[in-house]
Amino acid sequence: MTFHDAPLLVLGATGYVGGRLVPLLLQRGFKVRVAGRSAGKLAARPWAGHANVEIVVADALDSEALTRAMSGCKTVFYLIHSLRPGEQDFATLDRQLAYSTVHAARQAGVERIIHFTGLGNPAHLSAQLRARYEVGEILALGGAEVTQLRAPLVLGSGGASFEMIRAFCGYLRVMFAPRWMDAKCQPIAIANVVEYLAACAEKPETAGEVYEIGGPDILSWRELFHIYAEEAGLPRRLVLVLPLRIHRISIWWMNLVTPVSVALIRPLIERMRDEVLCRDTRIRDIVPQRLLSSRDAIVQALSETFLEQVASSCHDAGSTHLPEWAGSQSEAETPFFRDIFSITLEGPPESAWDVVKRIGGDNGWYFGTCLWQMRGLLDEILGGPGLSRGRRRVDHVMLGDHLDFWRVVAVEEPRHLLLRAEMLAPGDAYLEFRIRDLSDGSSELRMIPSFRPRGRWGKLYWWLIAPSHALVFPAMLRQMAKAARARIVGGPYRIPAG
Repeated sequence: MTFHDAPLLVLGATGYVGGRLVPLLLQRGFKVRVAGRSAGKLAARPWAGHANVEIVVADALDSEALTRAMSGCKTVFYLIHSLRPGEQDFATLDRQLAYSTVHAARQAGVERIIHFTGLGNPAHLSAQLRARYEVGEILALGGAEVTQLRAPLVLGSGGASFEMIRAFCGYLRVMFAPRWMDAKCQPIAIANVVEYLAACAEKPETAGEVYEIGGPDILSWRELFHIYAEEAGLPRRLVLVLPLRIHRISIWWMNLVTPVSVALIRPLIERMRDEVLCRDTRIRDIVPQRLLSSRDAIVQALSETFLEQVASSCHDAGSTHLPEWAGSQSEAETPFFRDIFSITLEGPPESAWDVVKRIGGDNGWYFGTCLWQMRGLLDEILGGPGLSRGRRRVDHVMLGDHLDFWRVVAVEEPRHLLLRAEMLAPGDAYLEFRIRDLSDGSSELRMIPSFRPRGRWGKLYWWLIAPSHALVFPAMLRQMAKAARARIVGGPYRIPAG
């Protein structure tokens, strides 16, 4: 088997960088193996049906499963990280993931590992970047040659930096910002990042090296904001820089006015505080390419966002695992609460599904908009995602998609949509839509909220919000029927949960 015939393994293929790297590798004729905890989430990617794609199920913490996934692979792209909502001890988890990968790579005989991470100021490395640098050191312990690519700031549609800039400029005409607004940075377009990554797999001389990758521009965040406003056709934003660093306030404020989670905002702002520039440009001679300017990167990102062609998003990270209690109440070992609301509509299931699949985002939740917005605002104040991240596409939903403060964990057109809440709450919440056709040609649409409480606070939370269900969900069903232009045959009514 030649080097090019051996499949390349991509760990983190459903993440922001991995979701763009895989199609580029396929375009170059590589065989690509993608590994993840959810085969369904991987299979939902646009590139999953390609003849050269192989999907394997493997948890990165399971070294035995990871060894099987690496079998026959000479090169592994390590694009996984522990920066996810709700994760507290990311450094420990990063180490565990890295050691599991090292053990599997040694057992499988992997020759190269290509690792992508951020670039920071060596004198003031954030806790997140220290952990990421440590990951690179751990990966090198297994005998495989490790190539590390470090970027100061990545610009692209769906990326944390771009989404933060987009929301900040979109909401505010006058911005009060801390001193880091004038810190210099060197953004690189996501297209250039994946080009470097793919080229490293083809360039054996990059093995064992650490490279800093940046774009052609050196500018401040203030200048990036002005460029975005110009290209988006917005009036020039007034940025007032306060003579303070106000680090924690910056994180809270950015989380409140942007769709980016605290888990991503914190390391981003920690890097913003210092000038982060590339001092090593060797990679440019080894992998020559046209580096997009920051303006070109923003123009491209705006175009992809407008056309709903965002290939991957910083919001894609999220588990689609279904706990046992999400099944029937009788089969679940864990007690939980559930409400069932039903409405019968004239017409086939496809009519109701066309409305269900468009829920959330700019289309809203059909009824009680102010209530949903209040819940979203409360979630953002507390550090959750809120409603502001919206959804990727208006009329299509797939497994793993983010949908406001929900995650799509099951979808079966045109019958079933199951959403798992990523909002902050004292328990685990799901919202389910089920559609079935009836013998008389009509269709039944059911909306099923369910909740597994954590302790007494969780039970109190359910008892406080459950009365609102009788007001909100039947009205939502009526409005969904109206949006579907379907005559109501029966309901809406509440069905006792069994």
